Parts: sequence; C-alpha cells; structure tokens
Amino acid sequence: MIPLQKNTGCTCGCQGKRAPGLHINKISAVAPAPCCSDKPAVAASACASTDSCCAPKTSEHSHTTADGTLEGSPGEDDPSAPLSGNQQYSWRVEGMDCPACARKIENAVSGLNGVSRAKVLFATEKLVIDASHDISQNVLHAVTGAGFTLQSLDKTQNPPAQDASLLKEYLPLIALSALMLLSWILDIFNPQAGEIAFIATTLVGLWPVLLQAIRQTRSGSPFAIETLMSIAALGALFIGATAEAAMVLLLFMIGERLESFAASRARSGVKALMALIPDTAVRVIDGKTESVPVASLRPGDIIEIAAGGRLPADAVLHSAASFDESALTGESVPVERLPGEKVPAGSLCVDRLARLEVASAPGNSAIDRILQLIEEADERRAPIERFLDTFSRYYTPIIMLLSLLVIIIPPLAMGLSWETWIYRGLTLLLIGCPCALVISTPAAITSGLAAATRQGALIKGGAALEQLALIETVALDKTGTLTEGKPEVTDVLVLNGASEGEVLSLAAAVEEGSHHPLAQAILARAKAHNPLPITAQDRRALAGSGVEGIVSGRKIQVLAPKRVEESALSAAATTQIAGWESTGKTVVVVMQDAQAIGLVAMQDRLRDDAVDALRSLKALGVSAVMLTGDNPRAAKTIADRLGIDFRAGLLPADKVSAVTELNAMKPVAMVGDGINDAPAMKAATIGIAMGSGTDVALETADAALTHNRLSGLAQMISLSRATRANIRQNITIALGLKAIFLVTTIMGLTGLWLAVLADSGATALVTANALRLLRNKSR
Repeated sequence: MIPLQKNTGCTCGCQGKRAPGLHINKISAVAPAPCCSDKPAVAASACASTDSCCAPKTSEHSHTTADGTLEGSPGEDDPSAPLSGNQQYSWRVEGMDCPACARKIENAVSGLNGVSRAKVLFATEKLVIDASHDISQNVLHAVTGAGFTLQSLDKTQNPPAQDASLLKEYLPLIALSALMLLSWILDIFNPQAGEIAFIATTLVGLWPVLLQAIRQTRSGSPFAIETLMSIAALGALFIGATAEAAMVLLLFMIGERLESFAASRARSGVKALMALIPDTAVRVIDGKTESVPVASLRPGDIIEIAAGGRLPADAVLHSAASFDESALTGESVPVERLPGEKVPAGSLCVDRLARLEVASAPGNSAIDRILQLIEEADERRAPIERFLDTFSRYYTPIIMLLSLLVIIIPPLAMGLSWETWIYRGLTLLLIGCPCALVISTPAAITSGLAAATRQGALIKGGAALEQLALIETVALDKTGTLTEGKPEVTDVLVLNGASEGEVLSLAAAVEEGSHHPLAQAILARAKAHNPLPITAQDRRALAGSGVEGIVSGRKIQVLAPKRVEESALSAAATTQIAGWESTGKTVVVVMQDAQAIGLVAMQDRLRDDAVDALRSLKALGVSAVMLTGDNPRAAKTIADRLGIDFRAGLLPADKVSAVTELNAMKPVAMVGDGINDAPAMKAATIGIAMGSGTDVALETADAALTHNRLSGLAQMISLSRATRANIRQNITIALGLKAIFLVTTIMGLTGLWLAVLADSGATALVTANALRLLRNKSR
C-alpha cells in the first residue's frame, strides 16, 4: 500500500477519527472547519462526515439597505459532504492520457465492495472515493490492475524522479522504434530474416498492449483501444502481414505519446497553479523567525516573505509592498499593496521583505479555492461531451461487429478470399477506432478552460463554457459590478435643526455591522467626524426599505426616499433629493422618531474599464442591460454614460423576474457580486461573479472573473465561441477521416499501417487543433 500521511493536527475533537486518504470538502460558501482542511493536493487525511467539525452549520444574516438591496454576511454552507456514514479518500493518479482513462479507473474502482462513489478529476489528476471503511489496499490493487499508478497527495512522500520516469515512459517507444528499424534493414538484405525480425518486433510491442487490454477487460472496460489494437496485430500476424502488424503497434505508441503530451499541456495551467504555494513558510514568534510547513499555518500567525518569495496563504499586509499577482489575476503589472490590504496566496513579493498576518485556514486560500472550483468544473461536462462519451460506448462494439461481418460474409456468401477480407476487416477495425472522436471535445474544452484561467477567468466546466458561447444578452448589477462598489458620502443636508455630525453619528449607529457599500460609506464619513461611535440597540433590517435601531430611547431609521412618508419631507428637501439623484447619486433619509433630520448623498465611481468592456460586448453582438436596486434617476445617469438599457428599483426577487423575462427571449448571462445577485445568477442561462464578490455569489456563479475586470466578459464569450468552433472542427476532422478511409478500406485501397496512421493522425490533428486555444491571448 502506498503510504499516506495522517493528519494529527486537529484541535476540535476529531482526534483519532482519521484514516488514510483525503477528506474532500467540495465548494462551499466559506471555508470548512480548519481541523479538517489540510492543504489540498499536498496532505492526505480523512475525516468522518459525521464529525461535528466536518459539518459546518448554516447561518445567514441578511440586511436590507437604504437603496432597497439585500445585503448579508454569508454563513457556512454545507459543503456537499460524503454520503452519511461514509468517509472520503483521495490519491493522485499517474498514467492518464485522456478523459477515457479517467472513466476506465472509475469503472475499476466503482465495483469494489464498500465504495459508494468513485470520481476521477482529470484536470487535477485526482481519484476521490466515498467508502464505508478504509479500503485503500483494494483501491490500490484495482487501479494498478487497470494499468495506472496511485501516489500519495503528500509531496514529501513522493520525492521527484523526473529523469527516471521520463526514461521509463519513453523506453518502450524507443526500443520498438529501434527494433522496427533493425527489422526493416534485415528485410532489405534478407527477406526471410526480416520476416522473423518483424514477428519478434510485433510480439515485443504487442506484449504491453495485450497486457493492458486484459487488465481493462477485467476492470470492466472490454472495448478499450488496447483491445482493438491487440486484435488487429494478432490478426495481421495470422495472415502473414508481419511488417504491418509491427507498424500498427509503433504508430499506436506514437499516438499514445501524442495524447499524453496533449493532456500534459492542457493540465499545465493547473499544475502551475498548484506549484504557486511553497512547501514552507517563515513564521515570526516573539520576534524570532522559524521555517515551518505551510500546512501548520493558522489565521493570526505572523509570517515574513522575502523579495522574490511567494505568499503561502491569504494574508493581511503590515507594511506597504508590491506584489505580482499575474498568476491569479492575469494582470502583468505588479500591484502596490498598502497596510491592512489582503493579499491572495501565490502572489510574488516584488520589492522588499514583507510582514503579513495569515488570514486563511489551511486548504482555504485563494489558490485552494480555485483548485477546488476546477475540480468541481471537471464534473460539469458539456452536453456534447456527455453525448460523445455515451456514443463511443456503443460505437466501439458496433464497429467490432461490423468488422467481423466484413471478414466472414464475403468469403462465406461469395466465395472470396479469406485472407483478403480478414485483412480488410482488421483495417476497418482500426479505422473505426473512436480515439480521435472521443478526445475531440474534452481536448478542446480542457484547453479552453486552461486558456480562460490564464486570462484571469474561471469557468466551472465544459457545460458552462458551452453555454457562454450562446449568450446574446448580459445583465449586470450596478454596485460593485459596473461601479467600483466603494461609494463615498458627497453631500449631507441637515433638517429640522440637527447638525451634520449628529446626522452621521445616528445613521452610523444603526448601520454598524453592515457590509453593504452604502453602509460602509456612512460609517467611514461618521468616523472621520466622530471617532467614538454611538451604539444602537435593537438594530434590524426593514425589508425593501432600510434599517432601524434605538439610540438613547429614540427610534432612528435610515431609509430610501421612496420609503419615507411624503409629509415627512419638505418641498425643498424633495427638490434636493431629485437634484442629487439626477446626477447619479444615491440618497438616504435619516429619520428620528418619524421626523427627517438629514439627507445623505453618496456616489460610486464607474469602473475604469466599464465603457470599453461594454463596447467589446457590443462588437460581439451581445447586448447589455443594467439591473439595480438604486433609484431610477441615479440608474439612468449611469446607464446613459454607458449607453445601455436599465431597470431600476429592483429587489432581489425583481431581479430574478427581470432575468427570467430576458432569458425567455435570448440566452442571458447575469453578472453580479453580492448575495442579492445570487438568485438572479441561478435564474440566468449562466451566472458570472466578480472576483471581489461575496462567497455566496462566487459559489452560485458558473464562472468568475478572478482579476475583477469587466473586460474579461468579452474575453470569456469570445473564448467560449472559439472553443465551440474548435469542437465542431475536431468532430469534422475525426468523422471526415473515418468516412474517407472507411470507403477506401472496403475498396481495398487502405492498408493496416495506413489505417493506424489515419487514426493516430486524426488524434494528433484534433489534439493540435485544440492546443491552439492555449495560445488565445485576447485581452
């Protein structure tokens, strides 16, 4: 059994409940409890799903703000834990060349006693199972029997042996090529010796392929490509086509290496992402530094990063420093970070020694969350990919039956030569190999997803990538999406004898604890006037209206103007509200015991790239509409500057209705950043979250702009359309070549070696075509 590291660092009562394997927490709104969250893809441990620390409770507090939008703090979502009473285990799998390999492993493991679910995540080369008890040994034997290798996820238990593995990987191909060359030379000078040499070469090349075919058959995949190649090679030997039998196996091995190369290139982005987290970190305790494993870091720890070092966890900066965040955001220019700002894991410290405070639990850094999203995306295959997968399961046995009929019918029914039609039947068997067809879609999708990640966009799977290509309308939230999401108080008008400081202090008292941008603007302005805040009791949200609380026995309310009785506002105040709103400002009314004591106007800046982003969308033929809870006059000002349609004064339910209505006419993408946008994202054809948004929005969305730039919208749609076109091209190449060679085979114009060349050539062509997507550099 391959040794797996056991996690003994749990501090919440889970001690002694772990077993070999990795407990996987799928994407949730926030991090799982730290006790069960070792660093993914590094440590391997398991935790029973029934442990209290592994079952975060759900709690969600909502708050309706002055502009009528719902705001809240996300709680702990249930992270899709394993089936009740089960444990989850995980290993890294070596030897997978294509998604078909992943399904072979799933077939081999799913039938084991005690396994309730088995899933291979091809992008991150990970096998995850749910099992009622520790069956690691059985899983190891099953996967090894299917021809693949399991490794611990702990890097320290897998010392690199790159040179040895490369030599081992390419030695069979090198040896077979040498034998083929030797046989060909012998055949020139001595045909009889050459015949014997070709037979020996065929047997040498056939042995590993035949062995793998037997393994696949035993593990539940009898119609694998290895089976077809073995039958074809043995049949060619039987009819005396020894040179072609050897060539079949050589070309097959070359095709396998091409697939392996393609898979490696497609996964290169994921591997690079995993490599961003260092193995050790420098922790500061009582002024002294020590080198510790990254998995031992906890929130609150102080760490130091030297210039040129990478951040091992999300952390809050103590002193100003510049960081290169290009690996996560796609932004090539280093970002100057100020004290108190949060810096994501994997960022490269550029200019000086930086001291930071760890802000993320192990396994919940920005890098870990992206990797988790990629793993989740691996399960969301495109409809066409699922269709081709199902199609290939029936297609291969049908081709084998058709080849058998080609072999036996002409000789038996028409008295034709057995040798001729055996040869043609074997050729048809190789022509019908579904490799190129099966890999045509996943190769393109994997490359498309990898290209999107490099551009700072995360798309959760092939299904989302395919849907993006169909989008004709984009609906966008205003605050935090089209605007910076950081409004500032611009004007304060006092009423009925109150002072500016009093208005701001009372408004801040009832807004305390809110994370809504408008509330934060009021709190910041009030703090500047009065550093000692007033405390309010009985604070509560007024759905669709605002907030209220009790200060010194008086009811204080912060309301949207439309929620205030007309009699409570003078004509001058109403005129002032209309004037501010006409310039794009958001206004709230501060009430004390039902009497208006002040007006507060706030304004948010448009994102720098908003105009260019919408222009790029229009160039792609995609229209845009703004959906906001803000007042119509302020919304119209923003919409006119952007040149798009808008709908204003919307509550979360209204946004859902608006998106549903738009979606009935054209496929719609909903772009947002807040909890109030999550329902509309679900109602849309596809939901897209801004990278700075809440965890709930990121969890709900089908895609996310990790670089937080609106320009990524047009890039994503353009890339998805290119991927969709690439898939069509690949399917055309795969089926077109098969159709041509099918006809030439029946006519006797195609030989065995040409059949394999056609199949390997088609595989190489669709792979190379898919890899073109990795060069998509659109900005």
